Amino acid sequence: MPYIGRGTDKLSNVEVLDNITFDGSSSYTLQKGGSNFTPSSANTLLVSINGVVQAGNFTVSGSTIDFGTAVAGTSTCDFILHYGTGLITTPADGTVTTAKLADSSVSLAKLTATGTKDSTTFLRGDNTFAAAGLNGWSENGANNNLLPASASAGIYLGVNSATASNLLDDYEEGSWTPLLSMGGGSVGYGLNAGAYTKIGRYVFATFAFQLNSVSSPSGAAGITGLPFSGDGSGEEFVNGVYFALVRNLNNSYDNMRGYVMKGTSSISVQVNNTNQNIATLDASNFTSSTLIYGSIGYQTA
Repeated sequence: MPYIGRGTDKLSNVEVLDNITFDGSSSYTLQKGGSNFTPSSANTLLVSINGVVQAGNFTVSGSTIDFGTAVAGTSTCDFILHYGTGLITTPADGTVTTAKLADSSVSLAKLTATGTKDSTTFLRGDNTFAAAGLNGWSENGANNNLLPASASAGIYLGVNSATASNLLDDYEEGSWTPLLSMGGGSVGYGLNAGAYTKIGRYVFATFAFQLNSVSSPSGAAGITGLPFSGDGSGEEFVNGVYFALVRNLNNSYDNMRGYVMKGTSSISVQVNNTNQNIATLDASNFTSSTLIYGSIGYQTA
């Protein structure tokens, strides 16, 4: 029965070879367009002689086909077709689906997008390679923390647009060394330590003093060494100190309070008793066993 439909010679990956002129030999040279042709294997050849398609009765070596027996010179070669594995070896454009691709079959070498392509980048939708993560941010080693390219970069919280009042661009934790200031004399410390957390412009700091010696302390007493200077504008008294523990002063007071002085890293300490005026704490109150523990929240510039 003849083939019904498009001729196989019209399929782009099927090659039509020159017909063989038999002369009684068993071996012949395969050619295409008058030039020797080497097929990929005997199984990729379709040969018809005298109207009979040959199968399994010939071998191929290079461009030579051998039928294993003499082919009479009166025989006619109807056609010789060469094809690959399956009838179609080169799929048409746009016909290969994802399911047809083996896992890991596409390597970086096959991608032609712009940019640096390596194990640290990914392919964007605009056909460019970019570093993984947010633009301008990178992953800090194996701890998975994000690291901005600029120290001034931050994140907007609670909004979906760039609103300055919602930008968190600073966070810091650390320790600081609080010192007692005075007009004259000196004190020795068994303990003077502090810690702080800064979120945006706001600083929360703790401090602790334990004195072990004094040498004629006098004058106005205060605390210095805050990790950041206070805001130089506005009302300084809103930056209040909480004294959690005060012991072993030479005088007792009903009230003890403090605040960060404008634009400085110093705390002014104020005291008073009921029905008395507020005054700055005098350093003569310090003893070799004075304890002062406290905390403060204040705003920086």
